[in-house]
Amino acid sequence: MDTFLISLSNVLLTLLYIVPGFILCKMHKTVADHLPTVSAFLIYACGPCMVISAFMAMEYSQENLIQMGWAFLVTAVLQLLFWGILYLILHRKYEDAKYRILSMGAVMGNVGYFGIPIVKAIIPDQPEVMCYAAIYVVTMNVLTFTLGMFMITMDKKYVSWKAAIFNPTILGFVIGFPLFIFGAKEWMPGMLTNAIKLMGDMTTPVCMLILGVRLATMSFRSLFSRGIVYVTCALKLIVYPLFCFAILYFLPFSQVFKASVFILSATPCASMILNLSEMYHSDSKLAANVLLVSTLLCFLTIPALSLLLLI
Repeated sequence: MDTFLISLSNVLLTLLYIVPGFILCKMHKTVADHLPTVSAFLIYACGPCMVISAFMAMEYSQENLIQMGWAFLVTAVLQLLFWGILYLILHRKYEDAKYRILSMGAVMGNVGYFGIPIVKAIIPDQPEVMCYAAIYVVTMNVLTFTLGMFMITMDKKYVSWKAAIFNPTILGFVIGFPLFIFGAKEWMPGMLTNAIKLMGDMTTPVCMLILGVRLATMSFRSLFSRGIVYVTCALKLIVYPLFCFAILYFLPFSQVFKASVFILSATPCASMILNLSEMYHSDSKLAANVLLVSTLLCFLTIPALSLLLLI
């Protein structure tokens, strides 16, 4: 029950960051036209610092290095497997963009901005959980700019290995991983460490503020009126996490490893889905609805799913 209450309180706290953005937009103190600038700050400054801070929090050991390798492999395989299942079921309908959005939304989660604070709260005093989250973010980004780009456009010419490798998240990994290897936690000045951590900690509030502004610009009737939104949310918030739990349950990893990946798999849909759908004109309204509704509903699903950690 403690796990349930901890996850519930932290999910609700995270969702509360939506409120200022919503109110400020309704008061006409900010407008959605400002979001690209704020999003750029989030993606290119806060995001990499979040990843760097996660690696800096861990002490180097061969065991931790091996576990990180397994985290990369396991998170990549879980996403690919579920994506593959959805492809087999829905590929005949992919001419309609809504089914492609459904497939992406069912797998891609807000692992970094939303997942890290939640998993840290549920599994405290275990710095490796932040690293598992950072690794999950890396694998999701690589898949986003390859398989995800093909999914959103249905055109191979948009698949970009360059974008998959050279993006802010990978930059954070390229900087953070050597700092982990060389034990930066022991020798890096505390002032610099704290500055990077503070910038990384801003990711969740800034991300939720952006969602609050987006929510304020949308009609609640249109937000909740499409059935496919609920199907996508059910897949992302319930079916995919249970799929991951079932596979992880039989794998020979530590309970901390399994719990981390499981909770991260239960996060709401990733904002990247909306960004890509807007860029390539692929039912961006549905993508926005899926993003917002899954974020609002996760205050029910994440605490409920966290009870499985007691098994």
